[in-house]
Order: sequence, then structure tokens, then C-alpha cells
Amino acid sequence: MKQIKQILLTGILLFCIAPAIAQGKKHPAVKKKSITAVNKPVPPAAPVSPQLKYFQQMNAQANAVFTFPQGFKEIPAPDNEDLSFDYAMQIPGKDFEIWFQVKSQKENWAAYQRTIGNKETAQANPDSLYLGMGTAHAIAFTGDRDGYFTRNIPPAYLKRYNADAGKSYLLTLQDLAVTKHYKYGLLITLQKDHTGTILAVCFANEKGPEFFKNIDKASNCLKFKP
Repeated sequence: MKQIKQILLTGILLFCIAPAIAQGKKHPAVKKKSITAVNKPVPPAAPVSPQLKYFQQMNAQANAVFTFPQGFKEIPAPDNEDLSFDYAMQIPGKDFEIWFQVKSQKENWAAYQRTIGNKETAQANPDSLYLGMGTAHAIAFTGDRDGYFTRNIPPAYLKRYNADAGKSYLLTLQDLAVTKHYKYGLLITLQKDHTGTILAVCFANEKGPEFFKNIDKASNCLKFKP
């Protein structure tokens, strides 16, 4: 049990601490551009896929921003009655991929405020929906309430994602075709009050150093706006 908790904490730290590490690195001296380099035509930007366009729309509604990380490739995200995600990507040649789901809570928050004090129409506080979302997905992936271990994300790390709350879940996955028979997962939920919820789940067949190294590569790609 102690080892599992340590693995889960390591995953949280790698997922959350990478942005601070990146900011602390010194940039190498910038070389002066030659006249040839200045006059060199700029290549056209890569076309935006329909999936990425939709995902960016979801991010805009939830006041989140996504930057595609280097070394990854877009793949189709599952979208069916059991599992519905907005975006997915993998590292080519590696047993590793990430699925994202982003939801705006602005309309839910407005509806919640309108029902405060009315017992007949009262609604649950949408700022707590990330808890139910995380638990529901953890059970769906593991098939068992005892198939995962969870921890709160510390406030110091939440600040790096401009989030107010969050949890992480270390998953031992069911053997399912939809998850491509991956064995392990790390699910992260991030909540920005009155605004939105981010859910990301990373899949792998090993939960050793390589798993967390791959998580680190994508740890700064999605966050809430300040």
C-alpha cells in the first residue's frame, strides 16, 4: 500500500511540477539571424483537424488553453455511450496515450445560483462535479470501486494549472478493447470554480519510470487561464 501511494504521489508531482521546471531552465544565448535566415519564407502552418478544432472550442468555453506537446500524434478520441472524450493523442512507437475531456460549468453555475433557497428546484453545486466525474470514470475504467487509489492534488500544484481543486486516481484497468487492453492508467481531474472542469487520463502497460517520463512530456499542455 505504501509503495502504491508513493507511485501515485510521484505521478501527481510529475504531472504538476514540470511547468515550474521548464520555467526555471535558462535559455541558451540567441544567435543573431543572418540575412538569409531573415528572408527565408515561413512554412505554412499545419492544418487543424476537426477533432482539434472542436477541442479548442471546448477549451475556450471552459477558459482553458491547450498547446499541442512535441513528440505526440493526434488519434481519434472515443465517443460512445460508455466513454466520451474530446481529444486524444499518443507517442508514436510507445505504449502510451492520453485522453482529454473538458467541460464548461458556467451555465451550471448560473442555474445553481438561480435555485439557491428553493427546495423544489435546488441543484448540486457544480464546483463539486469534478468529484463525481473522476469517481465515475475511475469505476468505468477499473470496473471496481477498489480498483483505484486516489489523492487530492496539493494547492501548491493546483496553482500551476490555475485550478482551485483536483484529484488523481491511479488505475488498474479492466481488459477492454476500448482502452486497447492497456493495463494501467493515471486519471487527473482539475476544477476551476464557477468555470470549468478538466479531466485527463494517461494509459500505459507499465507504471514504472517510463510511464511518468511520458506523462512529464505532456504535463504542461492543458491548463486553465489565469
